[in-house]
Parts: sequence; structure tokens; C-alpha cells
Amino acid sequence: MSKTRAMVTGGAGFLGSHLCDALLHEGYAVIAVDNLLTGRESNLQHLRNDPRFEFRKLDVSDPFDCGKVDYVFHFACPASPVDYTLHGLETMRVGSEGTRHTLEVARKYGAKYLIASTSECYGDPLEHPQKETYWGHVNPIGPRSVYDEAKRFGEALTMAYHRYHNLDTRIVRIFNTYGPRMQLNDGRVIPNFMKQALRGEDLTVYGDGSQTRSFCYVSDEIEGFLRLIRSSEHLPVNIGNPIEHTILECAQCVLAITGSKSKIRSQPLPPDDPRQRCPDISKAKALLGWEPKIDLETGLRSSLEYFRQALLEPAATGN
Repeated sequence: MSKTRAMVTGGAGFLGSHLCDALLHEGYAVIAVDNLLTGRESNLQHLRNDPRFEFRKLDVSDPFDCGKVDYVFHFACPASPVDYTLHGLETMRVGSEGTRHTLEVARKYGAKYLIASTSECYGDPLEHPQKETYWGHVNPIGPRSVYDEAKRFGEALTMAYHRYHNLDTRIVRIFNTYGPRMQLNDGRVIPNFMKQALRGEDLTVYGDGSQTRSFCYVSDEIEGFLRLIRSSEHLPVNIGNPIEHTILECAQCVLAITGSKSKIRSQPLPPDDPRQRCPDISKAKALLGWEPKIDLETGLRSSLEYFRQALLEPAATGN
């Protein structure tokens, strides 16, 4: 028998499914919980025959109890602009009620708790790079607010449970992450560029492409989560790649990796689109001994075959 049981909400999603893999690899028993609003069972298909793995389809925005667990990783939430715009109310509910219900599970069983927060807490930052002590520059009523404020509330509620109930909590602020199992149509930069390049379509760059992002490959990101849950830090920790790339540089890198002859086409910049996004990871380095190892080109090459295969799936046709 495994000595510990971990629950991953949003376990059928991009990051959640990779986290399930990593926890199983380390010897944990894992229960993945997902209502499949944006997650996909296919992300977990390879785990179906592992006796230490269990999947339950349920919505954590409603009260639930899957039995005793030692760790709770709360990753349930639509995370891409396409998904949280389409499912804005569900996004706010899982960030509020979903967070409360998962915290209650952790409280009931005395489990360690980690919530997946986001660099979106910093909004369109006036401080660069962003330290965890920065309070952010966020529009609380803009089109992105359903996601930003859900995550900011989730952080506040997590800290309240830590302070009032002495719950053993962690908060990870996730910056742009990419890799296999991302959905082709989720509106994020790398899936968009990969899909367009592999189809020979123009790559869509919003604005002049000078806005920056910091792209972290999924295996590096997951390693950061595991190190954080083993730490004793209760305040937020940035886990992301501190090497900035402009959106235009990312587009050019995708063209080079794919060998595509596609052109780059500009579109108007969406409302509240951050101009800069880059983590200060000094805290993660000092506390966790963590920093990413995989550069953008290597990560894109490692992801290329997944995106090629994803384009062949029926769901990708016509999208």
C-alpha cells in the first residue's frame, strides 16, 4: 500500500494530469477529481490500469468527500482565456466555493494543501519582474476579471484557513506554462502558434508582438510544485521561467521548429492584455532550490509531436 494519498482537483486538465503522473511516479496513491468542463479523460487514459490511481467525475464547487487524503492539490479552474471567458461564472464559483470545499476536505483530514494560483494576480504589472510581495495592477471588472479575481479570492481564502484554522497551506503563482496535453483551441500563445504553423496558416500576433511572456516547460513547473508542497512556506511562491521572450520571438521560434512557411499577421491587442509578464524566482531558488532547466526551443521541440498528433484528432478538425 502507498503510504500517502493525494487528491488533485482539475486532475484531467493540462497541469493536473501531469501532476498526477509525477505523484504516482513518486509512490503516492492519487485520486483525480474533475467535472470535465475543460479537462479531458484522454489526459488520464494511460493511468487507468494503475491500481494506485482513481478518477472521479464531480464538481468541487459543490460539497464533496472522497475519503481520507494526505495532500490536496487544488487545480480545478478553467485556465485559458477562451475557457474562462466562455465559463466565467463557473470560473468564479470554483475559485470561491470550490476553494472552500477543497479547504474543508484538507481541514477534515489534516491534509497538506496547495492551491494553484496565477501570475494574473499581478494583472498588467507596474513592477517588473514581479516579486511575490507585489500586490498587482488588476482591473477587477474587466473581461479577464472572472479569472483574476477568482484566483485572488482563492489566495485570500487559503490564507484565511491557514490563519484561522491553522491549516498547512501552500500557494503557487503559476506563470505561462506549456507542453503536451494543452488543448489546441484554448487561446494561449503556444497552442495557437503551433496549430497555425502546422496548418500553414498565418500566425496571429496581437499588437506589435513586443509584449513579453515567460514560458516554462511543464516538467520544470511540476517539479516546482512538488518542492513547494514539501516546504514549510505558506505565503505565495512564483514558479515560472524568468527568461522573457516577446510574443514575436515566440512566433519566430515556432516557425523555425516546425519548418512552417507561414507568415506573421498582426491583430488588435485585446483589452487588459498584460504588456510584460516575468517572475522574480529568487524566493523559489532560495527556499526550494528550484529553477527551470528547459529552454524555450528545447521545450517546443519536445512538444512538437504532441501538437502534430493533436491536429489529427477529430475534435481539431475545422477549428
